Amino acid sequence: MATSEQNREEARRLMAGVDEEVAAGLLRGALDLHVHSGPSTMPRQLDHMQAAEEAIAAGMRGVLFKDHHYSAAPFIPLMERLIANPDFSMFSGLVLNNSTGGLDPYVVDAQLKMGAKLIWMPTAQAANHIRSSHRKSRLVSNVQLMQSPALTVVDELGNILDPVKQILDQVAEFDVILSSGHLHVWEIWKLFDEARSRGVKRLLINHPMYGLHFTYADIADFAKLGVIVEQSAAMYVDSRFNVYSPQELKEHIEAAGVKNSSIGSDLGQVDNPTPVEGMRQAIKLCLALGFSEADVRTMVADNPAKLVGLAP
Repeated sequence: MATSEQNREEARRLMAGVDEEVAAGLLRGALDLHVHSGPSTMPRQLDHMQAAEEAIAAGMRGVLFKDHHYSAAPFIPLMERLIANPDFSMFSGLVLNNSTGGLDPYVVDAQLKMGAKLIWMPTAQAANHIRSSHRKSRLVSNVQLMQSPALTVVDELGNILDPVKQILDQVAEFDVILSSGHLHVWEIWKLFDEARSRGVKRLLINHPMYGLHFTYADIADFAKLGVIVEQSAAMYVDSRFNVYSPQELKEHIEAAGVKNSSIGSDLGQVDNPTPVEGMRQAIKLCLALGFSEADVRTMVADNPAKLVGLAP
């Protein structure tokens, strides 16, 4: 099994053979729906305004800001006034951790009415995340908040909790994106079955192979249901969060198929590439792995655009 440094070296070698102009062309019009800019409880190398300005400079079409402990959605109108670029879109949403109210339909209602575009199920305070952190395996946290109850979307019999059902109805009513967060794959199957039965149409899974206990068959089966499977650039490119080889990136994308795949940077942390640089590297790496320019455009532009309701 290759080390992280070996993975990064292989990624650097492959990316070096890709035409920079081609990569820059594919970055133009792309959307990054996984930007970890600040302010945050964790150190960030750039704030939301800086992240937006860097994306605009690269010709990108939009970004979606994610923080595990608050929603930036209410601030988007202020940022739009300051940036004043009608060709660039900014979005945010709410992660249902304890720090934001947990699985609380009242909080979700308020955020949706303030423009939240995406509702993530629990991440850093999900039971699966906490168990993984305890084992020091995959999903680890680098910030110590108050000890938090472990959140799950199911009861002791495996049935979806009533407040979660109400949240799913809200997501369907506002036609926004539902992300599985950092739930265990077994919980995600239960959740998405319930979500689909309640009319939720925009379904997203983030980094399924990282800490969520997916198999390749799980990815393929979710893709058959129309779920978009997002791979995090940070885990494959020249980043300190690299845990996978370039070949594994190809396998993870092919498990879902390009038609149901997207790429988000999952970047913004200190001592890492910026979100824009992470997307650029991911584009180059995909091209080096044999994906066509049309394939890459589908994953970084078309599929993210459809998720947030923009025309391709």
